[in-house]
Amino acid sequence: MTLKTRITDDMKTAMKARETARLAAVRQKEIDERVDLDDASVVAVIEKLTKQRKDSVTQYEAAGRQELADAEKFEITVLAAYLPEKMGSAEVAAAVQAALAETGAAGPADMGRLMAILKPRLAGKADMAEVSKLVKAALAG
Repeated sequence: MTLKTRITDDMKTAMKARETARLAAVRQKEIDERVDLDDASVVAVIEKLTKQRKDSVTQYEAAGRQELADAEKFEITVLAAYLPEKMGSAEVAAAVQAALAETGAAGPADMGRLMAILKPRLAGKADMAEVSKLVKAALAG
């Protein structure tokens, strides 16, 4: 079953249960752009929605709006169910080292080339900000 099919099935279940927050979190991007997304695109959309909600949680908590922060946290948990299992830090470090060996990257100027190889491999499986930090550290020395 593709990720999109799973989301569609879950949306039908959510509509029957009248869980509107779940619907809004899962389907927004596809409706906005009127496109059919493949699994990789769906994961990218879910990651973007998750990041937006994390930013909102920070802002709501800073403003003392805990009820809104809690609603965003709920949507984060809904979205997380559709993301692939996260890689451990050792696995991510191994992937960075493998990409370094594969590309022959030697300095900070090679960071873009290295990230271009790592992003499709690690998308949805690792926090790309952490991957970026590991790549910078590896290229620095």
